[in-house]
Parts: sequence; structure tokens; C-alpha cells
Amino acid sequence: MKPPVECASLSEVRDEIDGIDQQIISLITQGAVYVRAAARFKTDEEAVAAPKRYAAMLRARREWAERDGLDADLIERIYRELVDYFIARETQDWRRLWEPNA
Repeated sequence: MKPPVECASLSEVRDEIDGIDQQIISLITQGAVYVRAAARFKTDEEAVAAPKRYAAMLRARREWAERDGLDADLIERIYRELVDYFIARETQDWRRLWEPNA
């Protein structure tokens, strides 16, 4: 990865941004695999939603964003959207595992 100050054109900057976005997508995909694996260890749908964990996770992401100089509200919105999606998918997986006749 080329440091931003070494980019000699807008095209180079965009290429670097595209590379970072590819890495972000790959990391989200890896996270999704772990989320799906977590369904095996949850005892009920409340455990899937894990509201206390959800709140703590959002607080941590906000803190990380602030530490790195990002807008914590933006990061929270992004994570809410992402994690809400993951919870819905994990709920489906949990039901298939634990309520196969439902």
C-alpha cells in the first residue's frame, strides 16, 4: 500500500482506496463466518440478539472511532446496520440448528 503523500495522481489515490475497500469487505466476510459459527453456542433467541453485548459492542466501536479521529455517530450507524443484519442471519441459523421442525 502506497502512503497517501506518495500518490502522484487522483487515479493512484482511488486505486489505494479501492484496495482498502476490498480489504474491508474481506474482513466483514470473515466476521460474518464467525457470527454464523456463534449460533452453535447460543441457547435461545435472546442469546442471539444479546442486547447487553450489542450495547457494549456499540460503545466500544464509538470509543475506537473517537480514538482514531472518526465521527463516532457515523461508525455507530454503520455498525448498527451491519450487526442488525448479522443478528438476523444468525437467528435464521440458530432456528435451523435448534428448531429444525419450526
